[in-house]
Amino acid sequence: MTDLYSVLILSLVSASIYAVAASGLVLTYTTSGIFNFAHGTIAMFSAFVYWQLRSPDAWGLPVPVALVLTLFVFAPALGWFIDWAIMRRLHDASAMIRIVVPIGLLVALISLAQIIWPPATVNARLDDFFNGESIRLGEINVTYHQLIVFAVAVAVAIGLRILLFNTRTGIAMRAVVESRDLAALNGANPNRYSAISWALGSMLAAVAGLLISPLLQLDQVNLTLLVINAFAAAVVGKLRSLPLTFVGAIFLGLFVELARRYQSDLPTWISPDTVPVLMLFVALVVLPQDKAAVFNVARGSTRVPQVTVRTAALTGLGLVAVAWMIPSLMTGNALQTMGFAMGLGLIAISMVPLTGYAGLLSLAPMAFAGVGATVMYDMGKTGNPLALILVVLICGLTGAVVALPAIRLKGLYLALATMAFAFFCEKVVFGPTAARLNSHAYHPLAIGDWEAASPRAQLVVMAVTVAVVGVLITALRRSAFGRQLQAMKDSPAAASTLGMSLTRLKVEVFAMSAAIAGLGGALLAIWRGQYNAEQFSLLQGTLPGLPLVLMAVVGGIAAVAGAFLGGFLLAFMPLIGETYPFLRNLMNLTPGLVGLGLAANPNGAIAQTVEQVTAKWEARRSDHPPEDNLGRRILTALAPGEPSFAPERLLVGGSADAGALAATDAEIGLDHGRCDVDPRSA
Repeated sequence: MTDLYSVLILSLVSASIYAVAASGLVLTYTTSGIFNFAHGTIAMFSAFVYWQLRSPDAWGLPVPVALVLTLFVFAPALGWFIDWAIMRRLHDASAMIRIVVPIGLLVALISLAQIIWPPATVNARLDDFFNGESIRLGEINVTYHQLIVFAVAVAVAIGLRILLFNTRTGIAMRAVVESRDLAALNGANPNRYSAISWALGSMLAAVAGLLISPLLQLDQVNLTLLVINAFAAAVVGKLRSLPLTFVGAIFLGLFVELARRYQSDLPTWISPDTVPVLMLFVALVVLPQDKAAVFNVARGSTRVPQVTVRTAALTGLGLVAVAWMIPSLMTGNALQTMGFAMGLGLIAISMVPLTGYAGLLSLAPMAFAGVGATVMYDMGKTGNPLALILVVLICGLTGAVVALPAIRLKGLYLALATMAFAFFCEKVVFGPTAARLNSHAYHPLAIGDWEAASPRAQLVVMAVTVAVVGVLITALRRSAFGRQLQAMKDSPAAASTLGMSLTRLKVEVFAMSAAIAGLGGALLAIWRGQYNAEQFSLLQGTLPGLPLVLMAVVGGIAAVAGAFLGGFLLAFMPLIGETYPFLRNLMNLTPGLVGLGLAANPNGAIAQTVEQVTAKWEARRSDHPPEDNLGRRILTALAPGEPSFAPERLLVGGSADAGALAATDAEIGLDHGRCDVDPRSA
């Protein structure tokens, strides 16, 4: 019985922390329409600020002063700045940009925190409030910190309910997200109420960060992930209902503590680390979605550049030629990074058909790449290239299996589902696999007596693979299947009305994307030589998955060259930081900062560069017409003459007789003779 009481107390404490964190998510989403993926990083950053203010190893301020400065000065100021600088510019952005920009903020804040408080030199830890003192309740001890956590959760629930539904400020905050223009017509200042909602959401994130920090040593990534677990509770509340959010938090806390208590009796894939992501995925698939989030269509879309297959093939041949020459020009870390760049570029290309053509954003390309690396080791121990075919088939099947339960999800909900899948793979697949393969190496690809063992051979194999995949995806865009994907992206309802099977399209494009990502992961693992679990994680490691998604979108997710360039540049950022130490911090911040830049340029850097070059070229041509006689003759022949019919001669809203209309038809080329057929006989 004592164990049961202990589990209940601990579950209530965990549930209270999850409830506070999730309520901040619900608040910002309800009042701004933007899901704050950076909520966990705001909590983490606030916890580090409190440690900086409070710790005797830092500034050593009294606890009350540090609390006031953190919760009532820093956190609201950070929320206000995020809204002022970034979020209020997204109310007309596309759904993908409204997802990717907060992810950019998440990555940027983690990098900034690691720069300010380097993990290698700063050993930060926060103690419980009241130094762990407790009281006796029946047969168990309850600390004052646990009582504070529970009391804060109750106060937050009551306070938010009163604010949102019983005050003019709360009603105006909810009205702004529905229509900023109508709210302004009724006397509400949209920018002011948007700033208030983000300031309050940041305060709640800070509260959650301070309450959860004593449970572990302060770490930028781990603390962020703990708060991200609250996503499941927010989804149970459909991102709008505070009561349901608190119910979800209670169940989440209970399931986590039960998994911790009975972990030895549970399957290996059920643990305190996997329960939140399993609950998140199940809640997304089973519970009804928020229709406003599903069917809201924001203005703006990603343009698909028109690239010919011939251009793609020539570009691929150039890439193969460069790969052949690279080993003669680079050695050491630079050469090793070039192989990483090829592999990451191929993984980034996997997002083009799924996100660029079909408009389905997945946050799990590196997860599928990790699956491909795992399959390649188990199936290709002798270096048989046929193992790559098995990698493509198994990863494609995995993508289809993931797509089937999430088939009705789109936009934000699909992004969250793929994030849950990526975290699950990270905890259940990659970690145990890394332990199993820790001392084993990948065998290079071999055909008969020939082995692709040299760096040149491996680079050429990777370049040829990238070129072939790039040409096929470019050709896909002009095929019937590619046009169907574009139609589904532009208007799913219209595509369904025309007889297209959206279920089939989603499953097929998911399988295709997963197969390409798995192929890239297999080649990347062969190049590296050994299996590395952190290489396929979302947030940890040298090249985590979320920055890859950001760089692919920034490069131009609708273009094969743009996505490849994004992955390619991401691989070289650590090398640039090592080579030029004064650029190290900038290189760490770059993926997050360029992700934030999508608010101003949703089509990516490649599309913007092409548009700028084209505009300058057209302007130059118009300013400098050909001077030779042939050029003048061509311009004269193409120049339009004086029109015999001017549209302004038509009287809009006036009247004209039949003769005048017939004369007008003749002038514009519509005089095809008289029709004597009675139209009623048709």
